[in-house]
Amino acid sequence: MLSRLLRTHLRPYSSALTAVVLFQLIGTIASLYLPSLNADIIDKGVATGDTGYILTTGGWMLTVSLVQIACSIAAVYHGAKVAAGFGRDVRSAVFHRVSEFSTREVAHFGAPSLITRNTNDVQQVQMLVVMTCTMLVAAPIMGIGGIIMALRQDVGLSWLMLVCVPVLLLSIGLLVSRMVPQFRAMQVRIDAVNRVLREQLSGIRVVRAFVREREETRRFAEANDELTDTALRVGRLTALIFPTVMLILNASSVAVLWFGAARVDSGEMQVGSLTAFLMYLLQILMSMMMATFISIMIPRAAVCAERIGEVLDTESSVRPPERPVRQVDRRAELELRDVEFRYPGAAAPVLSGISFRAVAGQTTAVVGSTGSGKTTLVSLVPRLFDATSGAVLIDGADVRDLDPKMLWGRIGLVPQKPYLFTGTVASNLRYGNPDATDEELWEALEVAQARDFVEAMPEGLQAPITQGGTNVSGGQRQRLSIARALVAKPEIYLFDDSFSALDLTTDARLRAALRPYTSEATVIIVAQRVSTIVDADQIIVLDDGLVAGIGTHEDLLGSCPTYVEIVESQLTAESAA
Repeated sequence: MLSRLLRTHLRPYSSALTAVVLFQLIGTIASLYLPSLNADIIDKGVATGDTGYILTTGGWMLTVSLVQIACSIAAVYHGAKVAAGFGRDVRSAVFHRVSEFSTREVAHFGAPSLITRNTNDVQQVQMLVVMTCTMLVAAPIMGIGGIIMALRQDVGLSWLMLVCVPVLLLSIGLLVSRMVPQFRAMQVRIDAVNRVLREQLSGIRVVRAFVREREETRRFAEANDELTDTALRVGRLTALIFPTVMLILNASSVAVLWFGAARVDSGEMQVGSLTAFLMYLLQILMSMMMATFISIMIPRAAVCAERIGEVLDTESSVRPPERPVRQVDRRAELELRDVEFRYPGAAAPVLSGISFRAVAGQTTAVVGSTGSGKTTLVSLVPRLFDATSGAVLIDGADVRDLDPKMLWGRIGLVPQKPYLFTGTVASNLRYGNPDATDEELWEALEVAQARDFVEAMPEGLQAPITQGGTNVSGGQRQRLSIARALVAKPEIYLFDDSFSALDLTTDARLRAALRPYTSEATVIIVAQRVSTIVDADQIIVLDDGLVAGIGTHEDLLGSCPTYVEIVESQLTAESAA
């Protein structure tokens, strides 16, 4: 998966990668040339006392060093640019894939894991790209070039390379092989910490209400300790790498000097050549060390690439049509025909045999006990889920055949849990219609019974809204969400229990203001309170995923025992209150 991910997302940067290889090649050749010049200074300058030769060759060494520095800087610049672009592209690809997911896929991966995959996992692969461009590309050039240059200095000591290089590779290989499973476990531990922390931050009010701080602290400590233990195991193995490398490097230097001194003493080798050979051997071993250092990162990057690939390879269960319908008669008519929906692996369907029709200018209410499938039914219209059988039709066209943008543009959804984005009141209201004027925003706020508290804010429409709308109350958040849907002026409104946080007086005023505003649209209201839906043109009663009755309030009181039970339970509760 790692190689496929790199091939796919590095292809646009082929010219920059070519420049990296070219600059690394020139810089490494310059680096390999320096020990030979140093050997010439020792053998031909210092040994003979030729000061002119020393100065001339030294100047040439300085020039070569400047070329090496310039090429190294250019290679690092282009490599960093490639890595940054790669990270941006992969994050964008993951984000766009996740944005296509239905609720089913998001629930399968989990929000904490998706966040980790799009941040930490991408960062690990991006770091591998940086290190590859800056170190791994130069390693084979330096290794092969170092061997050639070392053999030019003295063939008699070449057997030392046949011993030192395999010993280094074997030692580091054993350490890296033990690190691979630890890297895989570390990413899972990071997911766990993110999940626990996200749950605690989101549910902090519940934690405090039930005095569970100590238990939640213990739960986070367990996840944190598991991550720490895994990181320590990786750290211990990593800590062994550099001492092992330095031990082999120093032992190799001693061996070169030990056996090289005998050859210098016998006249088979010059002192400058011995110095150059030692430097080349160190360069060869350093190139092996650089390659090994990258190999440490490859296992973790491979694990991260697999996790990224799982997201990118997962197809949404709600797929866009191959030949989308982009034009239909705009009658704002919604129809469900014998719809069934069941979750994967579920023993029984959540909805079964649902059929009804809603037209423009009509308010259709959906009521039922908890778990009867009300929210699931509403989710089928904008294709948050797809019906497992039957059809959901808008203006006679199956929603699965409609162009997704056209479908979503015709629907205004106010979810059961209203969510506001970081910004201002105006930016949140314009989420469905960026071109809406301030007058249209105030009109929507007035219909949603939100104008009073927005006007009371010092900044008015420019009043700041924090992430999730946590700086406003639940009722205010709900009314702003309703106003946001009204600003979009869709053809079909879906209110999924959107009045639950409102008092009865505000609820009644909102519904009264809503009716003329949505007179040309189809309105679907999911509600728990009978008072919210008593004036609806038709009421659909759900019971265990089945339609228990359809009709007006008066009709259902005489024909639907389930509805009568709901009404009586609420009247009893109100009387008791």
